[in-house]
Amino acid sequence: MHRKYEPDFNQLLKVLRCEKPDRPVLFEYFTNGPLNEYLAGRKNADPDNLAETIAITIEAFTNAGYDYVTIPSRFYSGMKFTLAAHEQKSTVSQNDGVMITDRASFESYPWPDPEKGDFDTFYRFAPLLHKQMKFITPGPGGVLENVIDLVGFERLCYMLFEDEQLVQDIFDAVGSRLLRFYEILSCLETIGALIVNDDWGFKTQTMLDPDSMHRYLFPWHKKIVEAIHLNGKPAILHSCGNLETVMDFLIDELKYDAKHSWEDSICPVEKGWQQWGDRIAILGGIDMDFLVRSTPEAIRNRSIEMLKLTGSKGYALGSGNSIPAFVPVENYLAMISAI
Repeated sequence: MHRKYEPDFNQLLKVLRCEKPDRPVLFEYFTNGPLNEYLAGRKNADPDNLAETIAITIEAFTNAGYDYVTIPSRFYSGMKFTLAAHEQKSTVSQNDGVMITDRASFESYPWPDPEKGDFDTFYRFAPLLHKQMKFITPGPGGVLENVIDLVGFERLCYMLFEDEQLVQDIFDAVGSRLLRFYEILSCLETIGALIVNDDWGFKTQTMLDPDSMHRYLFPWHKKIVEAIHLNGKPAILHSCGNLETVMDFLIDELKYDAKHSWEDSICPVEKGWQQWGDRIAILGGIDMDFLVRSTPEAIRNRSIEMLKLTGSKGYALGSGNSIPAFVPVENYLAMISAI
């Protein structure tokens, strides 16, 4: 592939400031291995070789037209919340893998150390970046996601009534470690922005009631965003679900710079940009179901219309969530060809 524009992270920064970039900008949370090989124009001879995988990822993002490269936390961080063994499926219950059920199991849980990680990864591979590119990285799951993984969704709902102090302690144990993770990463010069990835909602509402979100969850997000901003980096929220009741809060109080993850059945990205695009950057949004089922022509046309609607002011083109392997390559290419 041959990109149309030279990489320039400053163009994405303009989008994240709700400004109009000098030309259209792409954004993607992550892409899949086979697609990266296609975009890089070469096979990954050894997928278990981290250096080779990162090199191909960099080549893929560069060739496709991005101004940055996403490096997943699993490539460098030892920060992982241990879960009990459970079935490995594409879709699993939110009650699988539970490790914490009471005070005793909370006290005995092997909490991860956010200081442990190969953070030099972002310097070792920086020479492979175009001179105007930066890295972006997400966390090892979010505060609410990890709490639900550790406790189980149903058990957490009971615990909110049975033992409020234990709920607070679990959120604090997870939140404090993720805060330290983002403090470390946001200090690194080769990282241009941070993704805080934490799914907050279902199709119709937030996963917890608003009072519980404000009491247990949002204080940690506020601290994380403040830490990222303290180091001069933008904070991008990647969160699935219906967040309409908390959008004003995440913009005005949590002060996220951008919102990613959009779904037509919840809030089409066109509507999201028209409603909030003057206050927070809107990223991606070409619906996943639409991206998988539609023709390349329809996908390209919608992408072009989205760029016309926004003029790219505070908007970067991309999928509603990410590009897993089940997204047809020709459909993905149709989307990014709109720029």
